[in-house]
Amino acid sequence: MEINKNVCIVGMGYIGLPTAALLANRGFRVHGVDVNKKAVDTINKGEIHIVEPELDTFVKSAVNSNMLSAHLEPTEADIFLVAVPTPFHHDKLNSVTNSPIPNLDYVKSATQAIAPFVKPGNLVLLESTSPVGTTEMMAAELEAAGVDLSEIHVAHSPERVLPGQIMRELIENDRVVGGINPASTKAAAEFYRTFVEGEVLETTSKTAEMAKLTENAFRDVNIAFANELSMLCDDMGIDVYELITLANHHPRVNVLQPGCGVGGHCISVDPWFIVNSANGKAKMTEQARRTNDYKSEWVAEKVKNAALEFEKAQGRAPIIACMGLAFKPDIDDLRESPALYITQKLNESHNVIAVEPNIEEFDGLKLVSEEEASNADILVYLVAHKEFKAHAFSEKSIDFAGLFKR
Repeated sequence: MEINKNVCIVGMGYIGLPTAALLANRGFRVHGVDVNKKAVDTINKGEIHIVEPELDTFVKSAVNSNMLSAHLEPTEADIFLVAVPTPFHHDKLNSVTNSPIPNLDYVKSATQAIAPFVKPGNLVLLESTSPVGTTEMMAAELEAAGVDLSEIHVAHSPERVLPGQIMRELIENDRVVGGINPASTKAAAEFYRTFVEGEVLETTSKTAEMAKLTENAFRDVNIAFANELSMLCDDMGIDVYELITLANHHPRVNVLQPGCGVGGHCISVDPWFIVNSANGKAKMTEQARRTNDYKSEWVAEKVKNAALEFEKAQGRAPIIACMGLAFKPDIDDLRESPALYITQKLNESHNVIAVEPNIEEFDGLKLVSEEEASNADILVYLVAHKEFKAHAFSEKSIDFAGLFKR
């Protein structure tokens, strides 16, 4: 495949924009698409609307070289890449498992938007993490719009990057690529091999979809064990961090660290895709998801109890400072964040202020500086941001991020 190709990427978010910037700096002419006009305008100024190390340099270079531009609508291209959100419906539940149902509206809308521009010889890629069968659904949407599937290639290659290291991992990590047929797999693999230094592994679209879900479900199950341990240890008066350190001295044991829950678009969402498709058979995956969701409720209740004890002792309601809102340290990503959920839940009934070094404001919450938060009556550490690591533990600190005990 020639390097000098035109690429249309739909979705200029945490995956779409880094991918667009990387490709543009590798000789591809990239037409980025997003429904958010503010994001489009920001990108066209050579700036970024999300926090990710090195991304600003890549975007500025790509825009200044005229290899990357952002738009509200798609255009003709040689390669179409869809990187839009795949959340679940918060108001709809599976009747068998009582679990969330995947929301594929963004994938459908993106597919319908590019359909008029798809022509013979094109490669259409889905990078959004999706339930098994979504790539085939996308192909069916294209066919329904009049696209001859025998003349194009359709494939799935799930992103598998870590926020905070996306620009490096887009290049270095192995990629799983699966097409709706062998020819699509081959065409997609050839494309990814032009910029991926890791191994490009070929399979079917369904297996590629399930591989990403498996990776995230594996992490979710292991985190659930750590979170369950933390709650058990709290009942038993045991320091869970000391316990895990001791257990991990076994040569074949590697217990993860507990937190206040699990967030992000991947690990907190993708296992539900498996559960939703499994007709009640994915019992371990489902229980892990419920354990990690419950951990956030448990944390909120622990803080409420601490606030009640303070009020009994001091005769007034405490000011509670929630330290961190992002779903993991040192990023601005709030998607499915347990820290944000806990803060909002406490804010419903208590006097709450919040500190999040990576964002400037959040509707409905009072964001303050670390200095102002230090004067609060209760400091609840929810995220292990690097800014918090210099803080001193005190009697008014409650640490759910492991900042003071690791």
